[in-house]
Amino acid sequence: MGRGEDVTTGPRTGLQEPAEPGIPGVSPGTGTAGPSAAGGTADRVTPDPAHLGGPAARMFAADAASRGLGMTLQAVGEGTASVGMTVTGAMVNGHGNAHGGFLFTLADTAFACACNSYGPQAVGAAADIVFVAPAREGDVLTAHAVERTRFGRSGVYDVRITRDDQVVAEFRGHSRVIRAVEG
Repeated sequence: MGRGEDVTTGPRTGLQEPAEPGIPGVSPGTGTAGPSAAGGTADRVTPDPAHLGGPAARMFAADAASRGLGMTLQAVGEGTASVGMTVTGAMVNGHGNAHGGFLFTLADTAFACACNSYGPQAVGAAADIVFVAPAREGDVLTAHAVERTRFGRSGVYDVRITRDDQVVAEFRGHSRVIRAVEG
């Protein structure tokens, strides 16, 4: 998302004004990490998401699919999350690029963590992705998810996947809080 685009902050403030991604350590409008997180180094990676606490960290700790792809939960807050992944040889398509399905999965995981950060169980209702630049084997990617609005049981979240200071993909997800299932 760039400056001046029509994106709302949602009902928490009651204001409907342009917003930029609000991930701590990420410069607005660039998709880049601040100095402490430059270059996707290991100091950004949280090997044990359970120490972050909260419902999103517990959900991620139980997510065998995302963890099996080597994803790491780097940060989580109310309506926000950052998830990292290194592109492996098994994730590369016939063109030598990261397969779009793996990029979608990375963004979807960050989206899931952000929309589950409040506690009630939320699921994806719809999502789409725009591929901006190719990723290659060995690239360290980070997906930054930011809540745009919540209303009733629904929410809208934007996820930006970056490699260093370059945007790789933009994802938008729509969430729905589901009612507890007795059973």
